[in-house]
Amino acid sequence: MRVLLLGGSGFVGRHLAEALRARGDEVIVASLREPHLAAATAADCDAIVNLSGKPLGQRWNAAVKRRIESSRVELPRRFLEALAQVNRRATVYVTASGVGYYGTSDTETFTEESPPGADFLARVCIGWEREAVRAEGLGMRVACIRTGVALGTDGGALAKLLPPFRAGIGGRVGTGSQWISWIHIADLAQIYVMALDGANGAINACAPNAVTNETLTRELGEALHRPTRFAVPALALKAALGEGAQLLLTGQRVVPRRLRDMGYRFVFSDLKAALANLL
Repeated sequence: MRVLLLGGSGFVGRHLAEALRARGDEVIVASLREPHLAAATAADCDAIVNLSGKPLGQRWNAAVKRRIESSRVELPRRFLEALAQVNRRATVYVTASGVGYYGTSDTETFTEESPPGADFLARVCIGWEREAVRAEGLGMRVACIRTGVALGTDGGALAKLLPPFRAGIGGRVGTGSQWISWIHIADLAQIYVMALDGANGAINACAPNAVTNETLTRELGEALHRPTRFAVPALALKAALGEGAQLLLTGQRVVPRRLRDMGYRFVFSDLKAALANLL
């Protein structure tokens, strides 16, 4: 299979490309910044994976939020509009999305059937998936991968946490009670492969055992044999990141019900084992 990875040079894209090449697929990496050029490249591909999107981990203001939303909603729309003009099209379209679709809660547990939230990230995810569904009108099977916090040492959240934790100044964020629906990068890559091979609709890509920030802090400290006495106050985060601090101060407990129903077997369902493998 010839697979086009839009935004494939990033953290998830690198691991997915490796997984696809390992089984003999051909991988083409392209940018969504030029939708018409990407659509022309897609004409020779059997499947498309859209991993594009501006980074969320930055200080949010009105302009940054517009760029975040545009990269996930407007650019995919323009890409699919250009793809509609191409004679030969792929038969599969898999898009990234996020567990932010559900909004945030300290008490609820979310499955794929749960309704969407109403905050900024939820609205972005709704638009992200809405645009992806347009691909069905072009004759493509569509899957939306609602990804949790992907753990790996070469990118994502864990790579940012490692320096302070290794220095012995890591600690919980805010109250530490916020849920983190995490997933090992190896499992995430295989879930994308499975979606390419036959899944459709929304899929929660997170391990079956979500943890709180406090638990993640403790497990990471133990894995690194470092103390975790420090804490990052909510006020300090809000001063540094503005509204973007909500990414760290809030969360959601998400379970991968559809993956369970499809028979997917996680390589890493336990956080301790995942951290031991990575570190």
